[in-house]
Amino acid sequence: MRLLLRSSLWYTSAFLGSHTAFKSELVTQATTSYLIKTMHYQTEERGRPNSSDYRIYFKTSDGKYISPFHDIPLIADGDQENNVPSKKLKKNDNEVLYNMVVEVPRWSNAKMEIATKEPLNPIKQDVKKGKLRYVANVFPHKGYIWNYGALPQTWEDPNHTDKDTMCCGDNDPIDVCEIGTLVCSPGQVIQVKVLGVLAMIDEGETDWKLIAINADDPEAPSLNSIEDVRKSRSGHLEATVDWFKKYKVPDGKPENQFAFNGQFKDKDFAVEVIKSTHEHWRALLQKQTNGGEIDCKNVSVCESPFKFTGEDACNVVKSAPAGGEALPVSPEVDKWHFLSK
Repeated sequence: MRLLLRSSLWYTSAFLGSHTAFKSELVTQATTSYLIKTMHYQTEERGRPNSSDYRIYFKTSDGKYISPFHDIPLIADGDQENNVPSKKLKKNDNEVLYNMVVEVPRWSNAKMEIATKEPLNPIKQDVKKGKLRYVANVFPHKGYIWNYGALPQTWEDPNHTDKDTMCCGDNDPIDVCEIGTLVCSPGQVIQVKVLGVLAMIDEGETDWKLIAINADDPEAPSLNSIEDVRKSRSGHLEATVDWFKKYKVPDGKPENQFAFNGQFKDKDFAVEVIKSTHEHWRALLQKQTNGGEIDCKNVSVCESPFKFTGEDACNVVKSAPAGGEALPVSPEVDKWHFLSK
């Protein structure tokens, strides 16, 4: 068993009733005028990397196991009520930060994802037809071209038809493409600034792709909108559409489609999408909608009928396979795929 202490932190400051997100360097500057709460997220690996039994579990700094899907707050700098962000999400505010759970580091190929149907929702590698899934390298791309992950406490409801896409949700937390300069690690929790959103239609399901940047990235202060990305990073948004359009083609699937003719929607639109998926998650955790096989067990969401004890959570992790040496990865994962136009 291996413990990995991530540098992911979120800070909530209360001063005269207001709340502000603080970066780590500000903690040492705090005075008695401020009340600062610091949360360190750790990850614990179980099973063998590159195998179907590999899992990354999450825990707090005091050793309590949590679900990254349900127990990590959506808003990094928002008011909390019963461990759930306020229904009123801020809008038109560049300082709003969201927690992002990184599932896949940039340039890597393993399709790691939050296991929504398992207790405590660890990160695992997706399996299809008995084989571990790796995204293909569709020329000129290598693996994922951003740090890829999800916003906690969101859910794209498969029972809900989106008014813009006219398709139902894909039954997962909302996806995030983090476009910063730093390569993250699986299980890292970072604070991101949302810049816009792309509406992908994946086999008839709505699959929103948020575009965001790590708040600690050197370029974060200069990127505040999707237009900022377009102006300062020539080709990046076009490459993102191309990647999502073609990444399944080497596996024999058709090209993915997009709503809005593949155009990115702005930050205000993205915030409304986040609000909607957060409300669907709230309904899910309160058993007000049919979640199907989604595992809603959590340790912190008050009044949720799915809340269970820390001891129960500990038993979930103890029952997982012990850690071991990583298995080899097939050289096929590095193969280039050249698609005809």
